[in-house]
Amino acid sequence: MSKKIKSIDFQVSPDKECKLSESPTKIDPFYESKKDYHKRLEEGVEELSDLQRMNYASNRHAILLIFQAMDAAGKDGAIRHVMSGVNPQGCQVFSFKQPSSEELEHDFLWRTTCRLPERGRIGIFNRSYYEEVLVVRVHPEILRNQGLPDGAIEGQAIWEERYRSIVDHEAHLHRNGTRIIKFFLHLSKDEQRERFLDRIDEPDKNWKFNMADVSERERWDDYMEAYEKCLNATSTAEAPWYVVPADSKKNARLIISQIIVDTMKGLKMSYPTVDKARQKELQAIRKEL
Repeated sequence: MSKKIKSIDFQVSPDKECKLSESPTKIDPFYESKKDYHKRLEEGVEELSDLQRMNYASNRHAILLIFQAMDAAGKDGAIRHVMSGVNPQGCQVFSFKQPSSEELEHDFLWRTTCRLPERGRIGIFNRSYYEEVLVVRVHPEILRNQGLPDGAIEGQAIWEERYRSIVDHEAHLHRNGTRIIKFFLHLSKDEQRERFLDRIDEPDKNWKFNMADVSERERWDDYMEAYEKCLNATSTAEAPWYVVPADSKKNARLIISQIIVDTMKGLKMSYPTVDKARQKELQAIRKEL
């Protein structure tokens, strides 16, 4: 019998230090066979679709899913599979790459704030404002192109200030009805190598490979340190991080699906009730039909 997925097992507690070196990238599967995997994923997709219909109808909460990971960790595939049954009207996906010249004229939260989901919808950020304390921390030279005031990029204070800005930003969103779920897909360096080789060896995956991926791989330890500091500084009760073992794509998708479902169930949503006047009106319309 397949094991039950417990969301709390993957959550980064605000009260306990997260150490990525002690967090597994691979765990025992939550499915017994390929058939069982597809069955469990299909059940999760269907449940998520039902919850999103209720969320859309009640129009009280927005759901923001944030995906961060090293290259080849499976973010795109997880989004595609887990969200496959959600009505496109109620779901939006945004990928954030190198900032444009217009975006660089604003604070680092501006470009993602413009893409926040409306109430009743699910918004997905494939990478996010967290890039500003991850890739930018590994490559601090990027800060010089951001037009910051003199002295703002001196020392290490900028990272603590950005963490504080992010936590305040997410607390504001939570107070106003947005529920934020943040996923770090925790991939091993060896598994990343295998996936890079697949991208080279399989013609239909060649387009995914970029030489920049290899150079970034050389900074692996720096990235792990940046991720660890970020997770510990910005995982809160209102906007928690989840470290998802990502060496198995199938397992990761099941975990992500369950975490989203559990979070949405916790909102205790319901379809809007119809008052007596509206019921009378509907019955009159029924007679006309």
